[in-house]
Amino acid sequence: MEFRYLVSFLALAEELHFGRAAAKLHLTQPSLSQQLQRLERKLGVMLVVRSSHEVRLTPAGEVFREHVQAIVEELDRATRAARATAEGRSGTVRVGYNLSAWRDVLPRVLSVMHERFPQVVVELSERRSGAQLAALREGDLDVAFAYSGAAATDLGQRRLMRVPIVALVGVRHPWAGRRRVDFAELAGQPCVLFAREQSPAMYDTIIATAEKLGIGLQVAHRVDDLGATAIVVATRPVVAFVSAHRGEHEAAAGIGSVAVPFAEPAPAVDLRAVWRVDDQPSTVQAFLACLDDACPTPAASG
Repeated sequence: MEFRYLVSFLALAEELHFGRAAAKLHLTQPSLSQQLQRLERKLGVMLVVRSSHEVRLTPAGEVFREHVQAIVEELDRATRAARATAEGRSGTVRVGYNLSAWRDVLPRVLSVMHERFPQVVVELSERRSGAQLAALREGDLDVAFAYSGAAATDLGQRRLMRVPIVALVGVRHPWAGRRRVDFAELAGQPCVLFAREQSPAMYDTIIATAEKLGIGLQVAHRVDDLGATAIVVATRPVVAFVSAHRGEHEAAAGIGSVAVPFAEPAPAVDLRAVWRVDDQPSTVQAFLACLDDACPTPAASG
């Protein structure tokens, strides 16, 4: 059954006049009559009764009209939804982020997205950088806001800001009252470190800084969970490494830890937006465009 026959039938059911319905459809009256006859033969029922005085629907035609109207409206909705998705105006974007992104970048991007693409759902997932980048490669995330070095050729990226790495210590630690410490003072200090896969860029920066200064880190504990790291620091005389944003967050939480900046040249990591270049649906393109407008220039270092 051809869809155009259904549209023609609806026009005739609305006008109840072959001449007006044909004009509305940009058809001749004979063409409209032929379409109606073919539709009735296909269905095996009479839909329209025509006399010299009137055109009216049969009882079967009335019922058929209700169902056809629903079909045409649903197809129209489906067409509009498909176009909206293709244009990036509808759909879902899965976004991973860390604390630095949430503090300084993501709220601005989400505000622009909501204004321009209110039908696009942004699914947010807070994860450490390593987990974000792994999920991105596996197709579980569309965009990652993570600490990252230079991305591979299959990943697009944009540098957003430089984030300092700070020391996290307990309130009773000798460093707790210091305004800043030299990284070289870590020689002989028991440290808390995480597995490299948790945040490769931060891990590599910490190790590279220690090697450059010719010191060996005394790793007393390996803890991957950030909350557990803060608890260990608050209860033991050890030094942990976190971003400046995370240090502020843990200090404000009041569980007994403080953040102490390193003296310049302080180690730091780049916060980047990262995405797959070979799989970029229109919703991701829309999100990245909003990122460009919300954050037109990289934030200042420090």
